[in-house]
Amino acid sequence: MGKIVSVHSFRGGTGKSNLVANLSGSLAVQGHRVGVIDTDIQSPGIHVLFGLDIKKVRYTLNDYLLGRCSVEEAAFDVSPTLADGADKVAASGGKIYLIPSSMKVNEITTVLSEGYDVGLLTSGYEQLCQSLKLDYLLIDTHPGVNEETLLSIGISNLLIVILRPDYQDYQGTALTVKVAKELAVPKIVLLVNKVLTDYDFNDIRQEMEKTYDVPVAAVLPQSDEMMRLASRQIFCLCYPDHPITQLINNVVAKITA
Repeated sequence: MGKIVSVHSFRGGTGKSNLVANLSGSLAVQGHRVGVIDTDIQSPGIHVLFGLDIKKVRYTLNDYLLGRCSVEEAAFDVSPTLADGADKVAASGGKIYLIPSSMKVNEITTVLSEGYDVGLLTSGYEQLCQSLKLDYLLIDTHPGVNEETLLSIGISNLLIVILRPDYQDYQGTALTVKVAKELAVPKIVLLVNKVLTDYDFNDIRQEMEKTYDVPVAAVLPQSDEMMRLASRQIFCLCYPDHPITQLINNVVAKITA
């Protein structure tokens, strides 16, 4: 079975989905078969980064959770739709499969109001890894702490907690790390994102590791180039030699270790 990696933040706006997309791109360029699942049902959007036209999608994660399709039917090979990097992924033999959440208001409200069997997520993760022969399954979680997030974290081989240098993020991260440790997640790392370039990155790393007693996988600076992409493309595929891409590749090295 493939390795399950959850990427989580306690609050929104940390760049979590962007990080998930970049990790998947880096893994795929290395020749890995990667699944990405958007469990942020309340505010989905990672499909934009992969160039997937959600209006042309027949099934989503919502349909699977409501029993309308199999989990495989909600998975789409987005390797050819990458605006930049499709050729690199194809040449490497890698693949990226995306399971998006619905953008339709009625489907979002149906799942939220009627609920669903969260156990379907566990079985769905396992089924995806087996049927698609995935090396890695990346879970883009919903911010905060809820039942499906706890489930995703609890079955993960690796949890990446992403935060900004912001005191509101600090308190939420403390709770997230505590929960992950109680769930006995085998490996937990932090990623500090959107750090102003005039900060001392080594000081931030040391402070985070001392505070939370878990390693920091990377400290990523606020990037004008990434902001200009406006989530239309995957940064590491557009800028393979950029210093931020090298930092993302360092995180990937911890995933594949």
